Amino acid sequence: MTKEMIVSSNGHETMVAILEDDLVAEVFVERERHRGVVGNVYKGRVSKVLPGMQSSFIDVGLERDGFLYVADVIDTLDEFDKLAGDDDDEKIDAVKGRDREGSTGSPSPRAESRGDRERPQPKIDELLKEGQEIIVQVVKEPLGTKGARLTSHVTMPGRFLVFMPTVDHIGVSRKIESRDERSRLRGIVREFREAHGFTGGVIIRTAASGRPKEDIIGDLEAFHKIWTQMRQRNESSRAPAVLFQEQSIVSRLLRDLLTEDFQAIRIDNGQEYQRVVELVERIMPNLAPKVKLYSKPFPIFDEYGVQAEIDKALKSKVWLKSGGSIVINQTEALVAIDVNTGRYVGKKSSGRLEDTIIKTNLEAVKEIVRQIRLRDLGGIIVLDFIDMEDRKNRLKVLQAVELELKKDRSPSKALQVSDFGLVIITRKRVKQSLERVLTEPCPYCAGSGVIKSSSTICYEILNEVKKVGPDLNGHGLLLRVNPDIARALKEEESAVVNDLKQTTGKNVTIKADAHLHHEQFDVMAV
Repeated sequence: MTKEMIVSSNGHETMVAILEDDLVAEVFVERERHRGVVGNVYKGRVSKVLPGMQSSFIDVGLERDGFLYVADVIDTLDEFDKLAGDDDDEKIDAVKGRDREGSTGSPSPRAESRGDRERPQPKIDELLKEGQEIIVQVVKEPLGTKGARLTSHVTMPGRFLVFMPTVDHIGVSRKIESRDERSRLRGIVREFREAHGFTGGVIIRTAASGRPKEDIIGDLEAFHKIWTQMRQRNESSRAPAVLFQEQSIVSRLLRDLLTEDFQAIRIDNGQEYQRVVELVERIMPNLAPKVKLYSKPFPIFDEYGVQAEIDKALKSKVWLKSGGSIVINQTEALVAIDVNTGRYVGKKSSGRLEDTIIKTNLEAVKEIVRQIRLRDLGGIIVLDFIDMEDRKNRLKVLQAVELELKKDRSPSKALQVSDFGLVIITRKRVKQSLERVLTEPCPYCAGSGVIKSSSTICYEILNEVKKVGPDLNGHGLLLRVNPDIARALKEEESAVVNDLKQTTGKNVTIKADAHLHHEQFDVMAV
């Protein structure tokens, strides 16, 4: 698979598209006025503790308080001792209730940070009190009416390492199989920690394999600098306060995604281009020549077909090459995706309806997964494939879904739930979908997708006049309505006007007002 990264930046908004084999697979958007908060570290204050839900709300200075579950809380005494630079091993050991050296074979940083405690997990009201200060990191963006999801298990990813300031552990990615290489990398980290008095845990990423010592030291020095600055901010700031802010969207993507598979990184902004060149020269210097400055007057997203794909991703229906289609409906609770044969009726040589159906379903699988990634859909996603009689074909479709999902970086799982073609995907959601970022609810339908018909509004007016009729005191009636309703009252619903005249015994004046919402009307005595 060949990949390209297309970056469009205008100083107010940065959009990044990832192309796989010339098809747009993912789109990321960051606006300076509304930068994402995932990865940010805050000094927060506990605003509410909910023992019944084993959770708490933390004020971190955002529009809504963040949500912190008990499993994501570490002993705050330990946390603040580390921030203050306390190296009293015995005190920290007593708080953690475990061996400080830890086990280098631990598979989970979070599990390692909690340790193998013999005592049962404490309750939320034993760990946190209202008004208490706590260091937290955002792991999930605020979505809809929900605040950000928080954790006190802070992690900071670098190109080759992941830094975990609240644990004391050196781990190595399981994908680095060479015993000698694992030992070499662990030795570099241990040597740096001892030389600099550097506390905190480190996980060595797969990308570190074979890298020179200087690259590993570069990440460690960056972490050391960041952590020192965070400790200083913690001591000088009152909660809520930002202690650490994640890098720009372009830097994060280069850090996490850049591999030899990328054939080009195209950027239309000179300043962003310079920053990217410097970053790529540091982390993967052999790819620096592939960073290209785009200078044509034609918008870069139009030049490489990205804008057209974004426009399609904001519509519910997506056509397949065969003539079939998929329809995507996003709701608060789940996402429903329906597959239709559309114009595709199969080939004459086939003769079997089942062959046409399975071909359409399999074609739809690739487009569905691409659209899930492109639109960044998450939560529960229900796929309604065309009914297949053959159980073998149903299994083939499920396997195709699972295979395509392997391309997705977000954790996801597919499950076949019935004999009628339904497949359910659960996909981790950490930020707003593309639709939620680029659009807002329709001012007419408020996101419902429908509005009341003109006839319905006319009958509502009739009922309203019947209620207020006695209060008119013999006055005439003025109806102020949307132009569409005014037309309906004069034409197909003119009988309603006759009923209004009989109800009031007076003339009825209809005034069209284009400023009124379709469903809004005013009934006034004149």
